[in-house]
Amino acid sequence: MDYMEEAIKEARKALKYGEVPVGAVIVKDDKIISRAYNLKERRNDVTAHAEVLAVREASKYINNWRLTGCSMYVTLEPCPMCAAAIVQSRLSKLYIGAPDIDSGACGSVINLVQNNYLNYWMDVKWQYNDDCSELLSEFFRTKRRKQ
Repeated sequence: MDYMEEAIKEARKALKYGEVPVGAVIVKDDKIISRAYNLKERRNDVTAHAEVLAVREASKYINNWRLTGCSMYVTLEPCPMCAAAIVQSRLSKLYIGAPDIDSGACGSVINLVQNNYLNYWMDVKWQYNDDCSELLSEFFRTKRRKQ
């Protein structure tokens, strides 16, 4: 199964609802245990990013806040808030579909997930997926046209 494609499916749901199209899935033992997409606007909740929602759902699923042995696939590089949640959850691997050159916190602007000061070093895999980038480009093009 292509887990990044599953994250892209989640991002498309966000796009459908006018949210920034970011999707995330968390995998444990080759099984998706959570999936989420941005819901910040719909919920009026600044923390309702795909990554945070996916971490919450995965923690409920395994009944543990420690997600050791789990991997997250996310369509856009996590922001500082999401990167901090990822670090705190102890996810083992992070697969990223597109960089966020404005506020990425996994290497583009700052790096919270591989940081000696935080005593944490996560395995990060950059997948540079064109579909992830195109969804974001489409969203912001449409938004600019409406303004």
